[in-house]
Amino acid sequence: MARAEQRSDPVAYHGEGPVWSSSWGGLRWVDMLAGDILALGADGSVSRRHVDRIAAVVRPRRSGGAVIAIERGFALEGPDGTVTRLGDLWDDDAVRMNEGGCDPVGRFYAGSMAYDQRPGAGRLYRLDPDRAVTVVLEGVTLSNGLEWSPDGALAYYVDTPTHQISVFDYESGLTGRRVFIEIPADRGGPDGLCVDEEGGVWVALFGGGAVHRYTADGALDEIVEVPARQVTACTFGGPGLDQLFITTSRENLDPGDDPLAGALFGFDPGVTGLPVRPFAG
Repeated sequence: MARAEQRSDPVAYHGEGPVWSSSWGGLRWVDMLAGDILALGADGSVSRRHVDRIAAVVRPRRSGGAVIAIERGFALEGPDGTVTRLGDLWDDDAVRMNEGGCDPVGRFYAGSMAYDQRPGAGRLYRLDPDRAVTVVLEGVTLSNGLEWSPDGALAYYVDTPTHQISVFDYESGLTGRRVFIEIPADRGGPDGLCVDEEGGVWVALFGGGAVHRYTADGALDEIVEVPARQVTACTFGGPGLDQLFITTSRENLDPGDDPLAGALFGFDPGVTGLPVRPFAG
């Protein structure tokens, strides 16, 4: 068992969605429930920018700037930092956006969930470059990690309460959903995930204090211990995409409990990740 190292102070209440892009100079992640986007400086400092009531997930745009999933929909950040909200997708204030990512052709996916995690209240949405929005999955409870295989033929997806990583076939859409991995409840809930250049799937285990790597054929290959229990997501970063960055949360923890919760962690995985796919819109 390997162990991740602390890379920041506990700067986030609910850190999520780390992503590395050279277009914006390195690592960004969200303090989701604060509505803030965080950025890691070259000196290890962390800066913070507020964008909305919720900042669920952020990805770079090919044209510069970023696409962001906010509380009830999507927003586009221009190269100058101006944020344009695209309008609410629903009017139920009990539901918010959560995790997501971009597919191989540059469409942006983000999934929703009820604040109280009511079963089946969420959906997985797709934002196309022309700003059209499509519902891809219905009846989701806690939509989380979404990432594609190196060849783009498969997509891995987490609805956390299922305790599974699902895998889809992917051409122009997601089809043929099936179980890739079952994760025992005592290991924690599967949360955010990423994929390396060998096709290995790395998944954060919320409540389990760890990240697991599974080979492309589903074998548990590595366990990375994280010094905070509520591990939320992971991504490859660094100029060579050879570092694994890991976010954590202190949501619903008592003061003084799990003192490193909310910090950013890092690990040398011995394998290279895939470049982030930007939004084409």
